[in-house]
Amino acid sequence: MDAMVLTAPGTSLQWQQRDTPHPGDGEVLVTVSACGVCRTDLHVVDGELPNIRYPIIPGHEIVGRIAALGAGVSTPRIGDRVGIPWLGHTCGICRYCRSGMENLCDAPLFTGYTRDGGFASHAIADARYAFPLGESGDDVAIAPLLCAGLIGWRSLVIAGEAERLGIYGFGAAGHIVAQVARWQGREVYAFTRGGDVAAQEFARSLGAVWAGASEELPPEPLDAAIIYAPVGGLVPAALKAVRKGGRVVCAGIHMSDIPSFPYDLLWEERQLVSVANLTRQDGVDFLAVAARAGIRTETHAFPLREANAVLTKLRAGELLGAAVLVP
Repeated sequence: MDAMVLTAPGTSLQWQQRDTPHPGDGEVLVTVSACGVCRTDLHVVDGELPNIRYPIIPGHEIVGRIAALGAGVSTPRIGDRVGIPWLGHTCGICRYCRSGMENLCDAPLFTGYTRDGGFASHAIADARYAFPLGESGDDVAIAPLLCAGLIGWRSLVIAGEAERLGIYGFGAAGHIVAQVARWQGREVYAFTRGGDVAAQEFARSLGAVWAGASEELPPEPLDAAIIYAPVGGLVPAALKAVRKGGRVVCAGIHMSDIPSFPYDLLWEERQLVSVANLTRQDGVDFLAVAARAGIRTETHAFPLREANAVLTKLRAGELLGAAVLVP
């Protein structure tokens, strides 16, 4: 198999050829057809997350087909098209797993972080976390749904019944969530870094009623705001933009330090909450919604060997929508 491998933090990925792995008990081997490039992959490559296992193959927005089954696996079946998300394994026995909160499992494994991911021609996955995708839709277009879409969906649910929704950071997750929110009848307000006119025009093309810089206040107070950009300084900005009783959702796995801010920004029952990972039910719910809502992902496909260049573009904010690697 071919793979782009991270051998140490802060280094470039290395192209390697390895023996194709065999699935163990409860696992499947997937032939990868597409793998989205997520900002979390940047945090892995840059060594910003704890307990990274080296060497590691990044990538957790995987679309592919089942090539082999491990012992005890009856579904999915060989040949089925599946999606492999960020949360790749849970223990099933801790208090969180037993109470329907497997996203907070005490002993999880994460695809492309603590187990090898999809920047490769093949990947091993826990069969329980291989979502059936059916045969509709293009593999490249589907790939961003496996994390940007799923985390976006979970953050939208946690944002509540907000009629006026702010989105800070209009990248892969933002452009998917904006479409879901518009389909639900909400007003979307998009916030982008600096004077990124292209991103603001992109947001308006997807139905945003307003788009501006992250430092600006929207024309109307927001009911809720979701922060996808990993910038702690956006927290007080978002709190300032929401109304009394409004909610700010931090949706990233990593964020720079949040600066101090006056209590007045949080007072009047404003809420500040975070999103951690996802559950299998999130996958079931979101993939059904995505099909009904006709979600269109803005994607840019690149050969697997160009993974380092793609990560550089993502780090510099040079991509509109989502990048996808194709083996």
